[in-house]
Amino acid sequence: MTFRAIRILKEVGCIAAEDTRQTRKLLTHFEIPTRLVSYHEHNKRASGPELVRMMEEGQSIALVSDAGMPAISDPGYDLVCLAIEAGIDVVPIPGANAALSALIISGLPTERFLFAGFLPRERKKLKEELERLRSVPATLIFYESPHRITKTLEVMREVWGDHPIAVVRELTKRYEEVLRGSFGECLDILQEREPKGEYCLVVDRNGVDPASGSGEAGDWWIGLSVAEHVAKYERETGDKKEAMKRAAADRNVSKRDIYNALLQK
Repeated sequence: MTFRAIRILKEVGCIAAEDTRQTRKLLTHFEIPTRLVSYHEHNKRASGPELVRMMEEGQSIALVSDAGMPAISDPGYDLVCLAIEAGIDVVPIPGANAALSALIISGLPTERFLFAGFLPRERKKLKEELERLRSVPATLIFYESPHRITKTLEVMREVWGDHPIAVVRELTKRYEEVLRGSFGECLDILQEREPKGEYCLVVDRNGVDPASGSGEAGDWWIGLSVAEHVAKYERETGDKKEAMKRAAADRNVSKRDIYNALLQK
């Protein structure tokens, strides 16, 4: 919490909170008596217009999320849009943000990054989303829950190969921790102990070629035999069919051509 945030919460007429129970603890700690109302994903369609009506009547309202900055991967975004449509000023009160905090301590490139939020839960849709992001040459940032973290890392390694990653949890809290290494190295650690807390994944994809999505820019495979080319992808993905598919895409030939070349080696 910043001094400015505490002052604003004391001055506004009302505080819209994602979780009123959690926010009440915060207000009690800082001796803030301001009225609390509920605003979250499940009541935003009814609560949002009512909050806008209150602001149009002259009330000032502070928006507080359950954790981190409001409107980042939470329903605060919808309220901001409603306020803008109504011509109401929206003023940011900067505070802790998991995505940027994780990027800063990751040790990975910060010149170009993409925050991609939460990934799909279903495996097929997860793979499709990672394939779409495969050609983005940047440091990628994701939010993930403890019960899905291992599966997500496994699918990332399957789709992208073994890239440098920082696995960061409980940012700005008591048990803040960061793991740095490859997907495989971080998976080994997570499989030895039960993942706990909210996670941020920071993945270095800065070396990819946007045209091909390859983990190394340009025709890096020139000079490799087809067998060596396929073997490299197979080591990264653990899947020979996927390795052949990627090698065929790199060489602009069919998978049948790759298969025949492997038979002749």
